[in-house]
Amino acid sequence: MNDRNVLGGELEPCSHDPLTGFFRDGCCATGPEDLGSHTICAVVTQEFLDHQRSIGNDLGTPMPQYGFPGLVPGDQWCVTAANFLRAHIDGKAAFVVLRATNERVLDIVPLEVLTEHAIDAPEGPDQLLS
Repeated sequence: MNDRNVLGGELEPCSHDPLTGFFRDGCCATGPEDLGSHTICAVVTQEFLDHQRSIGNDLGTPMPQYGFPGLVPGDQWCVTAANFLRAHIDGKAAFVVLRATNERVLDIVPLEVLTEHAIDAPEGPDQLLS
């Protein structure tokens, strides 16, 4: 796959421990079968995990039958665009790693929202696409 990140560069890995991604390849790669658009590389916080649980998306409870270890604050995980956007609207968004966030998310979440929560944001707008 030749997925690109929201900065226009090559999509970088999000996490191999825990192993994330719709395809469980460590990247927020996506395709037609990824109906949830698991495209945002988030660094989760307890506030974000609590919010996700409150909307029916429990990311903290291990589910070994699916190879899911359960997340703890500080873990990086490819989260769905819609759930991230809802957390943003509710003031509970996680941090975002832009270089590991798939450009396909821009169909759902504006770049301005992502950069507001970015932990690897460029220093200025002229660096966004470099």
